[in-house]
Amino acid sequence: MLLPLLAGDEPIRFTDVTAAAGIHFVHNAGKTGRKWLPETMGSGCAFFDADGDGWLDILLINGKDLAPRGHRTTAALYRNNHDGTFTDITKGSGLDVEIYGLGVAIGDYDNDGRDDVYITALGGDRLFHNEGGGRFRDVTKEAGIDNAAFGTSAAWLDYDRDGKLDLFVGNYVQWTAPGDLWCSLDGSTKSYCTPESYKGVAPKLYHNLGGGKFEDVTAKAGLADPTSKALGVAVLDFNGDGWPDLFVANDTQPNKLYRNLQDGRFKEDGLGAGVAFGEDGVARGAMGVDSADYDRSGRTHLVVGNFSNQMLGLYHNEGNGVFVDEAPRSAVGRASLLTLTFGLFFFDFDLDGYPDIFAANGHIEEEIARVQPKVQYQELPLLFHNNRKGGFEQTNAFSRPMVARGAAYGDFDRDGDLDVLISTNNGPAYLYRNDGGNRNHWLQLKLVGTRSNRDGIGAVARVTSAGGAQSQTVHSGSSYCSASDLALTFGLGKDAAATSVEIEWPSGRKQKLTSVTANQTLTIKEP
Repeated sequence: MLLPLLAGDEPIRFTDVTAAAGIHFVHNAGKTGRKWLPETMGSGCAFFDADGDGWLDILLINGKDLAPRGHRTTAALYRNNHDGTFTDITKGSGLDVEIYGLGVAIGDYDNDGRDDVYITALGGDRLFHNEGGGRFRDVTKEAGIDNAAFGTSAAWLDYDRDGKLDLFVGNYVQWTAPGDLWCSLDGSTKSYCTPESYKGVAPKLYHNLGGGKFEDVTAKAGLADPTSKALGVAVLDFNGDGWPDLFVANDTQPNKLYRNLQDGRFKEDGLGAGVAFGEDGVARGAMGVDSADYDRSGRTHLVVGNFSNQMLGLYHNEGNGVFVDEAPRSAVGRASLLTLTFGLFFFDFDLDGYPDIFAANGHIEEEIARVQPKVQYQELPLLFHNNRKGGFEQTNAFSRPMVARGAAYGDFDRDGDLDVLISTNNGPAYLYRNDGGNRNHWLQLKLVGTRSNRDGIGAVARVTSAGGAQSQTVHSGSSYCSASDLALTFGLGKDAAATSVEIEWPSGRKQKLTSVTANQTLTIKEP
């Protein structure tokens, strides 16, 4: 579990602290023995401050029995005790409802200073309003949310920049228990079907009307594509016009890149941008996705998790509306060829100022090694270190194979470096503490909007130090069915201060701080 940080430094460890932290969650896939499609999908996880005490808590989404077995399972909410441990506060929290949950998105949709929770689910999503003190209230019906499909990843965004968070929800396929199809790996025994066998479902876009109400504007916005089989969504400004665009990772259907037209509508540019298909012109089995400026080019790039034998997609934004997949010619492609990646994200684990890549892997079929001996059901997570030359190098940070699904990052122990939370399918969750990343300097920014949305989602922060300039955007969504901390963590390497911190808010306002000392968390309020 060791990997080099920089020459001459002690190695960084990702230490499994799950048991020591008091996390005892086990996901219920609701397995029936009939190999129903939803049993393979797992569910996501989230780092967020549920009770407003300034420390990251943990939310783990759960399934339920698909056929009656006489036991009840719910999501699990763990409160951070500020000492490296957590307490299960699920009971009575309002999140202790039995649904077949899949994804989670965190955002303060009513700008009251408390982050709310949206959970996607098979058969009906739920919106929970944060009442304070770790308590939540189901407001789905009164909010006008009605997505009774096969919801997967979701993201909050202010697509019209009116200061209120809107909601994008990805949907997967049309599946029911009576309509479950028979598929086989060997022609004789049933296996889990891939989504080619099922019809797709359009995603949903809900416009925030204020007053706790939402309106379904999917068709009006140009997003009502019934062929979609969405598993991941990333919010990014790929053309640098200051308006949030959407990348939707579709499973066995072309990926979509929706450009914001700034009038409430989106235009699909995925094919022309080069992100719809793999290099062979075939739609991949895309799962999770994230975006970041990993090479300090000033442009936002994409990483996409795909099915086994397809490798990750690492799409470099060329700045002319076109992306080029760098994975086939890099360590990222070679190392990920045989893995099946669900959750993944960019994050700067060693705080050197360049985003690295984490990928959570696990197959959908328990018997896959019987027909494809080089492919395993349980797979190692992958960590790729940014070489600061536009490429990545594989590390050996994780040694436990697992059937991973969701993944999120956040600094749960407030020591400056980013920790990792992983959910697995029909198995335990894992909490990995980053030990040693903070030997480099860092700066964490928590943005609070006033005219913009309270979470500052969509705000761009640019940090300049002696080592150069870097930028990040506050964004919801990304990974697979999971939610990472909304605070921005900048690695400063050996620089003990940032010469400037510039914020460009969704409202258009700009502000600048100078001579900011490293190794602190700053809360920056929109002027």
